[in-house]
Amino acid sequence: MRLKKYSIKHKILIGKKIKPICKKNNVKFLVNDDPMLAKKLNADGCHLGQKDTSIVKTKKIIKNKIIGITCHNSIKLAKTAIKNKATYLAFGAFFSTKTKKIKHKATTSILNKVKKLTNTPLVAIGGINDKNYKKLLLNNANFLAISGYVWNNKKYKPIDAIKRLK
Repeated sequence: MRLKKYSIKHKILIGKKIKPICKKNNVKFLVNDDPMLAKKLNADGCHLGQKDTSIVKTKKIIKNKIIGITCHNSIKLAKTAIKNKATYLAFGAFFSTKTKKIKHKATTSILNKVKKLTNTPLVAIGGINDKNYKKLLLNNANFLAISGYVWNNKKYKPIDAIKRLK
């Protein structure tokens, strides 16, 4: 759940509606940036950016739940996350995206290099669509974070966009 421009009150209301939908569909419910909110909603875990709370502090808040962290395009950040036992490592942006400003451009070489260091799952982020997702999966991405292609697609409704990714 990534809701940057909402009050905590609205995030709680929305989270309480999203969580049962995720559970019903056997999908993990992760809260972006906020371990305290993840705990309050009893989410499956939390995704952290580099400017958010540390993995170590997040573990104290949400215990043994999923904790993923953005590593941008950095081996150094990945090594720190591995040392701190992140559940998954996210890299990107791989392609241009309108979801957020790209400060760090990643290439598939980062996925291949990091895969040699760890068995921790790797997540690819940024501008992923039906034309480019296979390249990431073929280069050691275990999961794909796809937002804009699904929710802001002018050509396909969300369900149709998702079907095109099979």
